Amino acid sequence: MGSLTIGQLAQRAGVGVETVRFYEREGLISEPPRRPSGYRDYPLETVTRIVFIRRAKELGFSLKEIGELLDLRVRPRRNCAHVKQNADAKISDIDAKIAALRGMRRALMSLTKACEERTPTAECPILASLGRSNGLSPSRPAEKE
Repeated sequence: MGSLTIGQLAQRAGVGVETVRFYEREGLISEPPRRPSGYRDYPLETVTRIVFIRRAKELGFSLKEIGELLDLRVRPRRNCAHVKQNADAKISDIDAKIAALRGMRRALMSLTKACEERTPTAECPILASLGRSNGLSPSRPAEKE
């Protein structure tokens, strides 16, 4: 069975050395044994684990959620339904973020339409809206206290 130094592992997994150390500190990969020289001696399977972590991050999973997914991979009594449940929850999170981003886009589009480029910045509707606590919409005047 072969082993890798941290640099070799990082290169094969497509991450930086500091990322490998971070995953180790977070408990996502096991601390490997050390060679007599003090260098870490990672098993080859760690490449697959880091690639899994990287892909899950690309899909929007948090490190905590990735840890849960990694645990599910090694539990023989669990089935794919548990993984699907996590993925469905992530889809709901993504949908909520998309809705929030669309709302932000609509508000900014409305503000930019209200902006007349030659207006002094003291009268700029975008800056005025950012200073109000009741939202971005220029059609909603600031409430009087």
